[in-house]
Amino acid sequence: MAATAGNGPLTGVRVVELAGIGPGPFAAMLLADLGADVVRVDRPGGAGLGIDPAYDLTNRNKRSVLVDLKADDGAARVLDLVARADILIEGYRPGVAERLGVGPRACLARNPRLVYGRMTGWGQEGPLAQRAGHDIAYIAVTGTLSMIGNAGEPPTVPANLLGDYAGGSLYLVVGVLAALHHARTEGGTGQVVDAAITDGAAHLATMIHGMMAAGGWQDRRGANLLDGGCPFYGTYETADGGHMAVGALERRFYDEFVRLLGIEDRAADRDDVTRWGELRAAVADRFRTRTRADWTAVFEGTDACVAPVLSLREAPGHPHLAARGTFTRHGGLTQPAPAPRFSATPGSVRRAPARPGADADEVARDWDLPAVHPTDRRPS
Repeated sequence: MAATAGNGPLTGVRVVELAGIGPGPFAAMLLADLGADVVRVDRPGGAGLGIDPAYDLTNRNKRSVLVDLKADDGAARVLDLVARADILIEGYRPGVAERLGVGPRACLARNPRLVYGRMTGWGQEGPLAQRAGHDIAYIAVTGTLSMIGNAGEPPTVPANLLGDYAGGSLYLVVGVLAALHHARTEGGTGQVVDAAITDGAAHLATMIHGMMAAGGWQDRRGANLLDGGCPFYGTYETADGGHMAVGALERRFYDEFVRLLGIEDRAADRDDVTRWGELRAAVADRFRTRTRADWTAVFEGTDACVAPVLSLREAPGHPHLAARGTFTRHGGLTQPAPAPRFSATPGSVRRAPARPGADADEVARDWDLPAVHPTDRRPS
């Protein structure tokens, strides 16, 4: 398949991704979904998730070349790509890229307008910069993890979505696109974007910090309006072991909620925090009398702000998500469609996940690079 960057808003933007796992590849996928031509530099032996590369959806819409950065010509081959790129993304520990010969100084010397995106947990400097870590540690020290879970219980682990992807990938994408805009202005230059998950995860809680300063948020779990402390903002088990999510915060939505749930006699409890425990018990008892499907039907078409909690496998079949095409199917795999949406330059899933080294000839042709010697390729 000949390489095309699609018709997304980033068509014409070239990205080099130095292979890693987690937030870096996801950020590069987002750029690729929006039309960028992303070339992933894989290392011999792989650096993926330990699954069949055909199922690693974070590598969709990309192409892959194999480069051993520890080989004599490894850095030079990456710098040849850099000379033709707009953005580079790497997720090594601080100092590793420099030791491999592909750090910011070497890359910007080759391409002064390059945006060099660095994705780490702790950032490029600070006491923990060289420390190993994962999502859970990053969100722990920022205070973000402390907000999640029930009162009197340990914090709940929110998969690795909050740190790696929200606090990491999305901030890296915002950063490199802002820097790209600057680089393309008159007199603009390239620069380094230091995207630390700790910085992003802390930044996500900006509103909460403001509420706490104003006395509208208690610094403990399960005691606030939006953290499960409120009986009309939370989840409840149904008769069949399913769950319903309730977010009836505003008065008119709350009134609709208690009416449809059949506990209108509890309507006044909304404004009396001392009775929230009784209200929670009443809501829980009612939800346990019927199945998730039954309650979904009861609240269908209303403004009670109640929704069924669907599993990952169930979600693509939800009528609203199906109507919007929130999920798509490509290459036999059901997957989230590109987001957000653009009226004139929509993103799309154009290519299956890149297989390591499979696109060397295409990339060499399209990026005007020397052809890769056959011995440099991974055997098929």
